[in-house]
Amino acid sequence: VTLTTWLWGGFSISDPTLTRFFALHFILPFTIISMSSIHILLLHNEGSSNPLGTNSDIDKIPFHPYHSYKDLLMLTTLITILFMILSFYPDMMNDPENFSKANPLVTPQHIKPEWYFLFAYGILRSIPNKLGGTLALVMSVAILLSSPFTHTSNTRSMMFRPLMQLTFWTFTTTFIIITWAATKPVETPFTEIGQLASIMYFMFFISNPLLGLLENKISYYH
Repeated sequence: VTLTTWLWGGFSISDPTLTRFFALHFILPFTIISMSSIHILLLHNEGSSNPLGTNSDIDKIPFHPYHSYKDLLMLTTLITILFMILSFYPDMMNDPENFSKANPLVTPQHIKPEWYFLFAYGILRSIPNKLGGTLALVMSVAILLSSPFTHTSNTRSMMFRPLMQLTFWTFTTTFIIITWAATKPVETPFTEIGQLASIMYFMFFISNPLLGLLENKISYYH
């Protein structure tokens, strides 16, 4: 039994597949809420980080009203923008393919997910093998969880780490390129661009701990 068959619950996409992914979409928001609550609790008890990574208890100020009003302003701004888009530009991020009449006998030439899943879809389709693409898709999200454990630099912030800043913005550019390539048809040169960008995406997480060790040596000798 392959991993793809196990995920599908059979040899093709059927009712078990839909049930499993529906359950995942139902459980995932509660998981995110739980993790966000833990994050806020730890932030309240331990405090946020600072560029030097030193104890900053003497500089702390009350959360209310200094931060609560700022958060309320940002929340109000975001909700206002959201309602303006929903009210006046509801189709701004919609795909023209969604306005075509559904035909069960004709498959659209280029099927793609919503824009926030495009980076994972771009990595999925960059590997011709079905099992390899599925593993790369899972790893593209799971590897994000490894970042706290692969941080090897003595400096917590990137403010004093120019090499890491360059690497980070390269990673950001790579992420945007993968997202852009995933919106294009599966043909040359978009396939090759997506494959190269996918390799660079995973290379960031490999080079991150090595770069931290290198910066530690450079700072030690200086």
